[in-house]
Amino acid sequence: MGSAPSADFFQPLKADDPAVVGGYRLAAVLGAGGMGKVYLSYTPGGRPIAIKVIRPEFSEDPEFRRRFQQEVRAAERVQGLYTAPVIDSDTEGAQPWLATAYVPGPSLAHAVARHGALPVRSVLLLTVGVAEALHVIHGAGIVHRDLKPANVLLASDGPRVIDFGIARAADSTALTSTGVSVGTPAFMAPEQASAGTVTPATDVFALGQIAAFTAIGSSVFGDGPSHAVLYRIVHEDPDLSALPEELRPVVTRCLSRDPADRPTLTEIIELCNAASEDPLRQGEDWLPRAVAGSITERLRLPAPAPTPAPIPTPTEVSAPQSPAPAAPAAPGYAPTVAAAAAPTQTAPAPGAPGAVPPGYRTPPPYAQPSYPQPSYPQPQHPQPQHPPYAQPAYAPGHRTPPPFHAQGFAPGPPAPPRPKRTGLIVIGAVAAAVIGLVVLGSLLPDGSAKGGGDKASGGGSASSGAAQKRPDPQPVSYQGIEVPQNHQLMFADNPPRPAEEPTGAGVLYGHGDLFYYRDTMFGDEKFGTANGKLVLLNNSEKGSLETCRAVTRFTEKIGLDQLTDGSQVCVLSKAGHITLATFRGRSGVKEETRFITVDLTVWRNAEAAAKNQ
Repeated sequence: MGSAPSADFFQPLKADDPAVVGGYRLAAVLGAGGMGKVYLSYTPGGRPIAIKVIRPEFSEDPEFRRRFQQEVRAAERVQGLYTAPVIDSDTEGAQPWLATAYVPGPSLAHAVARHGALPVRSVLLLTVGVAEALHVIHGAGIVHRDLKPANVLLASDGPRVIDFGIARAADSTALTSTGVSVGTPAFMAPEQASAGTVTPATDVFALGQIAAFTAIGSSVFGDGPSHAVLYRIVHEDPDLSALPEELRPVVTRCLSRDPADRPTLTEIIELCNAASEDPLRQGEDWLPRAVAGSITERLRLPAPAPTPAPIPTPTEVSAPQSPAPAAPAAPGYAPTVAAAAAPTQTAPAPGAPGAVPPGYRTPPPYAQPSYPQPSYPQPQHPQPQHPPYAQPAYAPGHRTPPPFHAQGFAPGPPAPPRPKRTGLIVIGAVAAAVIGLVVLGSLLPDGSAKGGGDKASGGGSASSGAAQKRPDPQPVSYQGIEVPQNHQLMFADNPPRPAEEPTGAGVLYGHGDLFYYRDTMFGDEKFGTANGKLVLLNNSEKGSLETCRAVTRFTEKIGLDQLTDGSQVCVLSKAGHITLATFRGRSGVKEETRFITVDLTVWRNAEAAAKNQ
């Protein structure tokens, strides 16, 4: 191919694409997915980066934002050799985004679709590289949960795993029940497809599928509608008839239906080394020549879009090359109609070329860039004392624009100083306050003035609260949720799905609305919350929204020895969700397979969220 970047890799920006994201000027579109769009950009030092901008549907969901912020903070701790590290992000702007290092290589999905199955040695090197990446990702308390060929990039020195943990944030939104799927059906694990249970073993199952896909060129569970593929994953064995013999030991164990039977990541690396005649060493020859050529093509990067030149004002046109001090205006100067109609030096409207999008912020400082430093448009609400970015340097011969003045007018003469009347103002303010208190006291009933609050007279706040009371939310029921030990549920999820605490702090110190914890040293098993309070109902108390609001025997943990089949527990989360959890027993013989079963009835947003949650 020629020197121009391939249109397959770098799509030009369209009219609805932003020109700048978080201070980074965009150069091209790298791709789009279920959660957002990915753009190519550069740091001020000239390093290429990939910026993922989250879709507006997710941005408008407050629970997604909370989870997204948690996941990005956890992802920032992942600094492995086989991952694309997160280098910058904005989780609070109008449209959240995160930036990672740009990997100049095709995705595994693209490489197999274009060149077919890869040789056994490439598959083994790919598998050990992804296993190392998962080791670092899981060490940061993250389960990828959407590991698939599209999320594995092929670099010159080995694979790179991307988008780790981000799918969990989308899992928390109601969008997952309205047509936006999280996770790719063909690469889900059986427990993920059936009950939504996600553990590190879930990623091991996906790794086995990826290894088989790379060696065969297709999914071992076949193609077709999502529900048909998911059924085969849960109930049928994979088709490994075309899999090379050297790969069968590792792939077969990774695809075990029982998570406890799957190998650890260390065992996967050992199995791959045992299957290889030569020691597995990553190098520039790890990929076939045709696939390696795709990496070279992706190194021909497009340049960032040029910064639009500022529109000169009439003052600039008539000004000399070297700005001279402006002559003071005559006293009583008033602008003429022509001056008022002159173009002003305001920021461009949102969506216009060169406009700074909402959530604009300056990227972190880097070394002097190798390309001309972009000059960003003036923001709509500048902070004169603390400007949001440094004044850009102009090329030789460029005239420095005159100081910005509101409406494009030259400044008038300074206003004469006003006489100081501080003493009179203070005396007047005190007198007004005293008069106001006397009038207010005369209008209040005696009980209110004394703080007693007479119920017969309405009690003020009680009647106001009753008038503003919002209707109760409709309950949503979920039956037979299996929660493995040391896993938690979030009631904002739809449906609530067991997951480990992403920060690595453990369920006892995490953010779970409901968790099942087992102390392996002392054997204690707890049913509790890290995000609210619990109440174990008596046999005489009927579980309902009214009951959960009325009971006050609050605790944070309940021993499993206090629960029997049918025991009901009210859970009041700090986020304002109220849930009636019905205990249905504990199962599992092995330590790693113990779980409890609960039925949930959730009233979402039944109370105001706690301010200090």
